[in-house]
Amino acid sequence: MEISREIDAPPAAVYRVLADGWSYGSWVVGNSRVRQVDETWPAPGSRIHHSAGVWPLRINDVTVVRTAEPERSLELHAQLWLFGAADIRLTLEPLGAHRTRVTMAEKLTAGPARFVPGLVQGLALWPRNAEALRRLADIAVGRER
Repeated sequence: MEISREIDAPPAAVYRVLADGWSYGSWVVGNSRVRQVDETWPAPGSRIHHSAGVWPLRINDVTVVRTAEPERSLELHAQLWLFGAADIRLTLEPLGAHRTRVTMAEKLTAGPARFVPGLVQGLALWPRNAEALRRLADIAVGRER
């Protein structure tokens, strides 16, 4: 499932939000808090330890950077507790000097969720990822001002 959004901020500003692991809980829908961020985030292999849900039904998980290309892309592997795991790719495309198209692609890759057909995955993930990109845009634009 892939979704895009144009953001009124340059790729450097958008990538600064992605490179700030402590902001993860602010723009990733479903994450309630960040518990720890590796000092090397977003270097490949670095991790964010986060929680999803609300107390007392909070689940602790981890997201790992697969690849990172500053101001261009970030690929993540997110653990989803009993549901399995997902691979997420965020790609930044400059649209002039002060605008960026961010494309987010997510695929469930492990656990029972991987058996959900791609079309159904897309229908389920689209609203969540659209909101995540809206939040990412708000943070990037707000920080840029």
